[in-house]
Amino acid sequence: MWRTVLAVIGGLVAWTLIATLLDIGLRRVLPGYAQAEPALAFTLGMKIARLSLAVVTSLAAGAVVRAIAPASKLAPWIVGLVMLAFFLPAHIQIGARLPMWYHLFFLITLAPLVKLGAQLPLRRPAGSQDGTLPIQASEPS
Repeated sequence: MWRTVLAVIGGLVAWTLIATLLDIGLRRVLPGYAQAEPALAFTLGMKIARLSLAVVTSLAAGAVVRAIAPASKLAPWIVGLVMLAFFLPAHIQIGARLPMWYHLFFLITLAPLVKLGAQLPLRRPAGSQDGTLPIQASEPS
């Protein structure tokens, strides 16, 4: 149970940190993005970039949840639903400033993408079947 609680907290923190860092990146690399952000006056490319950021962030948050509590089936859904509860009022408030497809894509995919991120296979070191490093016998000197 404590592992699940820690996984939920870790997933929420990871989502927030990753989204913040990627948003800073968008401001630096996407021309006009920083100026468009305060008024939400995004071009189509900017909207797609923001939604892509949300997809990557949700998948990564799910992976963090799995890394902390690999056996928990509920933790990724909890993270996704808490994020949905957090973002739903904001998207209602800014509803008219962005197209409906934008809101729907973001809100509908949020929790399932966190769950999907938790189901992605973990990378294992080369030569490892169970995630542990193989032990190599040392040669006598």
